[in-house]
Amino acid sequence: MKWVRFRIKTVTKAEDMIISTLYDIGLEGAQIEDKVPLTALEKEQMFVDILPEGQEDDGIAYLSFFVEKKEDGSLEVQGQSTDKEQVVEAVRKELEDLRLFCEIGEGSITVDETEDIDWINNWKQYFHQFYIDDILVIPSWEDVKVEDREKLVLHIDPGTAFGTGMHETTQLCIRQLRKYITSDTRLLDVGTGSGILGILSLMFGARHVVGTDLDICAVEAVAQNCEANGIVQGQFDLLIGNIITEKEIQDQVGYGCYDIVVANILADVLVPLTPVIVGQLKEGGIYITSGIIDDKEDTVVKAVEAAGLTVLEVTHQGEWVSVTARVESHCS
Repeated sequence: MKWVRFRIKTVTKAEDMIISTLYDIGLEGAQIEDKVPLTALEKEQMFVDILPEGQEDDGIAYLSFFVEKKEDGSLEVQGQSTDKEQVVEAVRKELEDLRLFCEIGEGSITVDETEDIDWINNWKQYFHQFYIDDILVIPSWEDVKVEDREKLVLHIDPGTAFGTGMHETTQLCIRQLRKYITSDTRLLDVGTGSGILGILSLMFGARHVVGTDLDICAVEAVAQNCEANGIVQGQFDLLIGNIITEKEIQDQVGYGCYDIVVANILADVLVPLTPVIVGQLKEGGIYITSGIIDDKEDTVVKAVEAAGLTVLEVTHQGEWVSVTARVESHCS
């Protein structure tokens, strides 16, 4: 199918009002482009493969609405056949009405067409097999070459969860995990996303992995990726919830029973997570963190030390940092 995109230039403070107004005339599912900083909640709900801070907010926003184009060239909105000109006119009228009582900025409308879009799978064209050191990471839609069959191969599809292994923070964690995992390792992966760190830990020889995540999409992603990599049921358990604030999740995860905890999350989440996670680690247990932009390194190191852990290593890749620490003795 083809789609017609109606893109409106406005201001960030008018986003919700315009989206609500155009929803009433049959334009649903807005795509928002702006430079508004993430809220604390949005940061909390990000897991791996995070990005540095964006550009400074300039107050400008672009809202895009997509309408399916029929074979005869017509559009359908609210069950009624229409065309681009009529939709533009309807949108323009709504914007002018809004302008009477709120600031909407420029309010210009541009129209273009897109080819067939598979909104969930469209990103696949940009994700191809690659190496993390000697590990070949390959998506399910690509085949392993004959010459690569004897290598350590990780089959990974992030789907709608985070985690392909391409980001520096994920790679930093992988290298640290490889250093510390043994055949007896029980590992907790906080913010597991696609399950990449937990799955690789099992491939490195860990005995058992528990993952936690806030995003329900992680359930399907982890299940599919475990199956693709031959992970036996029961080796990787997943819990959905917030281990920082939910006592029930903490209880289900268990206390004093993990040899390694890995958390590839934002620095602002690692700070409140760290004193909680000490309780999940065994004495002598290893705490591996990343998702830390370089100017947050000291913040995380101080949080780790304040929780009673001893910093063992601070490693860097690009502008990203990993802090690895150990529990010398349990803090009650």
